[in-house]
Amino acid sequence: MSVRAQRASLLLDTKCALGESATWCAQTGRFYWTDIEGARLWRYDPADGRSTFWRMPERLATFALCADPHYLLLGLASHLAFFDLATGETRRIVDVEPGLSTRVNDGRCDRQGRFVFGMKDESKPAQPVGGFYRLNHDLSFERLPLPAAAISNSIAFSPDGATMYYCDSLTREIRACDYHANGSIANDRVFTRLTDASGLPDGSTVDSDGGLWNAHWGAARVVRYGPDGVETERVDVPTAQPSCVALGGSQLGTLYITSARTELDAAALARDTLAGGVFVATPARRGVPEPVFRGAPA
Repeated sequence: MSVRAQRASLLLDTKCALGESATWCAQTGRFYWTDIEGARLWRYDPADGRSTFWRMPERLATFALCADPHYLLLGLASHLAFFDLATGETRRIVDVEPGLSTRVNDGRCDRQGRFVFGMKDESKPAQPVGGFYRLNHDLSFERLPLPAAAISNSIAFSPDGATMYYCDSLTREIRACDYHANGSIANDRVFTRLTDASGLPDGSTVDSDGGLWNAHWGAARVVRYGPDGVETERVDVPTAQPSCVALGGSQLGTLYITSARTELDAAALARDTLAGGVFVATPARRGVPEPVFRGAPA
């Protein structure tokens, strides 16, 4: 199968240190993302072209939309919390891996509205010690029976919810497992391996045809894999470190891409002037609405 290619364009020159967790909110028609190292939650409204941000109490690694659109579920570096968009108040839920050299990293809700996320080891070099976890509707918290990772990423769920995707970025492979409605996991396997000489798999989203879109950190590209794990399309991004993707817009046909400036020295930043921006492309695919977390603040 031939690979279709196109190029993304700059939408917002936000110069995020580490843009991540690209998320389209179908309820409000707005795009959210985080600058992890900048400890900021960002929001963009395409209706008026305005963007705004909230300062976070610590680094915000990931988040999820909630059934009540006034709240978000935050994956802060050390703990999970609810966030009131109107007041800026946070309500702590649970600490995650206290005492380890890890922080919360990538996360998404499954199709049942439970929040699944993984960890990143911050020691040098990073070691595969962080777990994958799930926050359930009743706010109970459990570790999933998946291999420990150095840098968890690519968490996504197929349109029918029956397949979970995830990775440890340093292995340069994306894995898949059978994911049942009752929360059990089986048949963990390799979904695809990166074949290009450069790039690490980072954040992902799925389209309505069951394809997985993945940002290749360090390689200036986003790649779509079919349900069989074979590359079908790619989007060239005019910055070295695309980090996460979401399909949004009124018809869920706009591909939003976050990026990062971290790990680029002064010379690289002088060449890569758009690093840390948000980019868009219009592939011939449609997304599926992002699941919302079905739990609620006490």
